[in-house]
Amino acid sequence: MTHFISSVEFVFGLYCLLLLVVYVMLFRMSWLSIRRNLQKHSSRHVQTLMESEIAPGVSIVAPAYNESVTIVNNVRSLMTLFYPRYEVVIVNDGSKDDTLAKLIKEFDLVAVDFLVDYLVPCKEIKAIYKSRDISHKHLTVVDKINGGSKADAVNAGINVAAFPYILNTDVDCVLANDTLVYLMEAVLDAKERVIAVGATLRMSNSSYVDSGMLVEAALPKPILARFQEMEYIRSYLLGKMGWNYLNCIPNVSGGLGLFDKEILIMAGGYDPKSLGEDMEMVTRMCMKMCDNNEKYEVKYIPQTLCWTEGPDSLKMLTRQRIRWARGLMQIMRTHRRAFFNPSYKRFGLVVFPYNAIFEFFAPVMEILGIFFYIYLILTNGINWQMAILLLIFVYAFSVFLTSFSILLDNYVYKYYKRREDIVRLCLTVFLEPFIYHPIIVYSSIKGYIQELFGKKHAWGEMKRKGTLTALSPNGTKK
Repeated sequence: MTHFISSVEFVFGLYCLLLLVVYVMLFRMSWLSIRRNLQKHSSRHVQTLMESEIAPGVSIVAPAYNESVTIVNNVRSLMTLFYPRYEVVIVNDGSKDDTLAKLIKEFDLVAVDFLVDYLVPCKEIKAIYKSRDISHKHLTVVDKINGGSKADAVNAGINVAAFPYILNTDVDCVLANDTLVYLMEAVLDAKERVIAVGATLRMSNSSYVDSGMLVEAALPKPILARFQEMEYIRSYLLGKMGWNYLNCIPNVSGGLGLFDKEILIMAGGYDPKSLGEDMEMVTRMCMKMCDNNEKYEVKYIPQTLCWTEGPDSLKMLTRQRIRWARGLMQIMRTHRRAFFNPSYKRFGLVVFPYNAIFEFFAPVMEILGIFFYIYLILTNGINWQMAILLLIFVYAFSVFLTSFSILLDNYVYKYYKRREDIVRLCLTVFLEPFIYHPIIVYSSIKGYIQELFGKKHAWGEMKRKGTLTALSPNGTKK
């Protein structure tokens, strides 16, 4: 029995040590990656790209399902981006409310004759609308039968899109005016073919928004949304930017991602059956490039270009994270042939193993570790001094990494104008291990169990508050 306990302690110790090494490496690489991005970014290059008549065209695809509350303002926001060649493709995915009716009325839309080449699978497209107003000539609205997932709606938009690059976003997201410029600059600056580009996402909860445009970023007031804000900053600036240094990005968020349409179609489009459609799509694109022995890059930039309304209730948050966990498990099972497979190069030797060992198995190891601690306590086999020191070290290290990410973000970009917002967000970091992290672990384990037993997933609808209104300096609504 003593030998068994020693073996278990060794396994947990080795896992924690490897995780610590990975995080220290990401810490260093993220700083180098951000610094390199700042050095490369050229205002002259940006100005040239904004004015160029031969800039690569981008089709913004944004699915909409029962988005009546915010649809008009959000579409107007998408149509005011700074870029010379782009279109906005709104996919009404069988909304049951008056989303489509509002779009038709507001933008003077009429149905047009169309012939769709279904390059990637999606439910039937019933109608395509264009505006009679020349000022809205870049807007296309697709009305289709509901496909039961965002993936099916995005595929419909891809089939209709006219340009060689696809920007996948959510219609409720608020994008920075220069989003397309930043993303396309990353594509044009790369040495190899860029198949996908992502950027930092933040919570729009409690921020000041006017007509679908961000006026001032503010710290989310709901505590769950504030935890997500902290998590997103850490995930993007520390995680994604760290892997960006090695060209080993594991995922491009479905909230904001620019994709090479040709490779997207070659890989088969989004999988409507996947519960983690964004990560699964990037996985197939990378594997397809390796299968064809073509060099490629997946890139991330540190600038915050997208603000999204995060779930602010426990029910909605856990439902979202259960879906993400199930999606990750599906990817691990479906594409397991990539695991440590040298044929898939960096993706097979670094990206996929990291996702499997330190993303997929992390909640499992944590739960097993808790049970092991309990067993040692009950059998008087625990060294309390070492156990307490270890817990303090893990807690301090977690607080340090997250706090560093927040302060780095504020030092470089200063999205928060009020110092008290930074202070409150940094204080939230100290509560994360006791409140937010257990929720995420619980949701992940529940998602794994549901996926193992084949429980059918019901795609829930997140209710949009639609209350993000710009305020004047005295606090009154504009």
